[in-house]
Amino acid sequence: MSLTVVITGASAGIGRATARLYGRRGANVVLVARGEGGLAAAADEVAALGGRPLVQPADVADPAQTDAVAEAAEKEFGPIDVWINCAFASVFAPFDEITPEEYRRITEVAYLGFVNGTRSALARMLPRDRGTIVQVGSALGERSIPLQSAYCGAKHAINGFTSSLRTELLHRGSHVHVTVAQMPAVNTPQFGWVRSRLSQHPMPVPPIYQPEVAARGVAYAADHPRRKQYYVGATTVATIWANRFAPALLDRYLARTGFDSQQTDSVPPTGQDNLFEPVDHGPADDRGAHGAFDDSAHGRSWEETLVRHPAVTALGAGAAVLGMVGAVRRLTSSSA
Repeated sequence: MSLTVVITGASAGIGRATARLYGRRGANVVLVARGEGGLAAAADEVAALGGRPLVQPADVADPAQTDAVAEAAEKEFGPIDVWINCAFASVFAPFDEITPEEYRRITEVAYLGFVNGTRSALARMLPRDRGTIVQVGSALGERSIPLQSAYCGAKHAINGFTSSLRTELLHRGSHVHVTVAQMPAVNTPQFGWVRSRLSQHPMPVPPIYQPEVAARGVAYAADHPRRKQYYVGATTVATIWANRFAPALLDRYLARTGFDSQQTDSVPPTGQDNLFEPVDHGPADDRGAHGAFDDSAHGRSWEETLVRHPAVTALGAGAAVLGMVGAVRRLTSSSA
């Protein structure tokens, strides 16, 4: 019997790469996003790779729409086995340049969208006592950076919400699982259509990974959901642990480097943003999984080892933390 997987944010980036991965597995893939162009192209790819797609245009900020997605998925394919929350929205700007309406919208998509999707999935999984929910998180959910206060806040909230839910499921003795796949910087189209008030084009903080690296981490978390969270990419491990060992040093380091490292003059601004409305209205607007940084993005990482072997993760984290903390100390000392 084919696996049935729901993926929010499936029209581009990590969600799109994850949809392709499950297509190769021959899964039933329910594709959820607002953009019609990306959804249609994703469905074609899933079908060509051997999966069965179901397109469900929806705004995850609306709980009624996520519930309608779940209803349609089970009507078409039967019980949902895996629900992956991956929808994204953000504004690149200092906090005092983000409006209350923008902040609300980001929170409704990047945090409450995950809550809504989780609720819709649990309503069907709990009575059956089986199923898995994967939250696509971020290293920024534990170590915030400048210019992304709303997104960082949402990712922190996802971690807190998911930890609370996990304890409730354990209390019930439920066989429904929930886990978080924490992501590094990824080369996705979001940097070309995110709302930005920066002087230059926004970019992920290097080192940058390709969406396929992230998708493999998401799928592995779904296949092995008993762990609380998975770190995808060595930089995610280093960032999270360095923040626990030397948060004040990282504050100073990011204050000095975090603005310039998130902007590039090598890519022209698009002048488009998808905060309130999608920008991919038809086939010509499809952005695919990759963003504008293919030349500098890594197609593989320690992730293939890290997510599978906790002992190696600990050793790798220790080495990476020592290296990062040393580098931060040298920079802050020289800049003082």
